[in-house]
Amino acid sequence: MKICIVIANYYPKISNNLLEGVTKVLKKNGIKNYKKILVPGIFEVPSIISAFINNYDAFIALGCVIKGKTPHFNLISEASINAIMHLSITHKKAIGNGIITCLNKKQAIERSDPNKKNKGGEAAQATLSVLGILKNESK
Repeated sequence: MKICIVIANYYPKISNNLLEGVTKVLKKNGIKNYKKILVPGIFEVPSIISAFINNYDAFIALGCVIKGKTPHFNLISEASINAIMHLSITHKKAIGNGIITCLNKKQAIERSDPNKKNKGGEAAQATLSVLGILKNESK
């Protein structure tokens, strides 16, 4: 099983926390074969997944968008999440969504904390669950 983790590194501390949560879950489940790809922001995540969609069994998208004073938050979040969902459905691939959308940095740090509500770990667990379902149903 090959998994690709695409990490939007706009907020490095938050991204690293999310990644730590992912790697804990993968390690706990005996998954050692994964690759990490860093991109500047969440808008770039779907294009990287698309470029490598046939090279991996599953993907985990990580990153963070923090609401500012412009509509950018809504536009970038919606476009990225919709693109990831489209890729998952079109290619029948497990793609875990560990992109967090937060109202402020404090909330982002809390939601990414590997020892608390780590959304990266939750995305990894969801990815492994969907991957198992897809593999079992294709037999």
